[in-house]
Amino acid sequence: MRRVSLLRCATALTAILLACAAAAPACADDEKITFGTVGQASANMWPTFIAMHKGFFAAEGLKSDIVYVQSSAALVQQVTAGSLGISISTGLADPLRAVGMGAPVAVLRIEVQAPPYDLVAKPSIKTLADLKGKLISLGGPKDITRIYVERMLAPSGIKRGDFDMVFAGATTARAAALMAGAVDAAILLPAFNFQAIQKGFHSLGLTVDYAKDLPFSGMAVNIPWAEAHKDMLAKVMRAENRSIAWFEDGANRAEAVQILQSESHLSKDDTEKAYDFFRNGHFFEPTGKVSRAKLAALAKAMESLGDLPGALDVDKVMLPGITQVSE
Repeated sequence: MRRVSLLRCATALTAILLACAAAAPACADDEKITFGTVGQASANMWPTFIAMHKGFFAAEGLKSDIVYVQSSAALVQQVTAGSLGISISTGLADPLRAVGMGAPVAVLRIEVQAPPYDLVAKPSIKTLADLKGKLISLGGPKDITRIYVERMLAPSGIKRGDFDMVFAGATTARAAALMAGAVDAAILLPAFNFQAIQKGFHSLGLTVDYAKDLPFSGMAVNIPWAEAHKDMLAKVMRAENRSIAWFEDGANRAEAVQILQSESHLSKDDTEKAYDFFRNGHFFEPTGKVSRAKLAALAKAMESLGDLPGALDVDKVMLPGITQVSE
């Protein structure tokens, strides 16, 4: 009996080794792509996580990896230098600023087509008007979050100079500063806003209600790298589009929540709230096309901050033959 058992084990092991040997060439042929992004895993990266977990990248013959960088500005610097070929979940103000300075950077797609931020404050602060003279945590002095907050405060008569700012590139750091009492308010992404609200902090409003015309994040590419990897980028676009369609199907809610939980370690309750927020608001751009009108609106807002040297031709932000464009 022992001899038969050993024979069966040897046969099974041989079969496994043969299967692995047969699979190895296919795996070796897969192209590897490394995405750069900001901070740590968050809800606005959901489609990329779905593509990784559901095998949508693998179906295109891609092996994917993610590298986290401290801030969106630092991320675009790495793309400009070519140390990263492509970035995801990039605050779009940064590639526009880079292009305005002549950097070899282009926008591949808009990912989150409207800003999903929540301006959250200490429990004692009840309205936007109460932020006059207060300290607010933003992404950076020329970060897109500054544009959002200034738009939100303007209807309450609060203008530039009427509040103080402190900067942290990632929403996780801003949330930590708020909950530690180091700032009076912070601009936060889901699900960190839900965590703060659950602890008694107060939501003063959503940026989407003040800046619907401004796209939030996208994919940026190093131009020489992109021109050498056109086929790979087409695969990335197909996989991302497939992920967004899958995310938008409410039947996949539970699995989508599980995927983000596994990447971000957020609670199930917070992740479920984030799913409903993103899906009900249809924040993810489903076609992969870059809107000239939306980029032009963002460029105009940046010009108003003195953040661009002059009027930016948005066609220079897109890469002919690679970026898919809509009006």
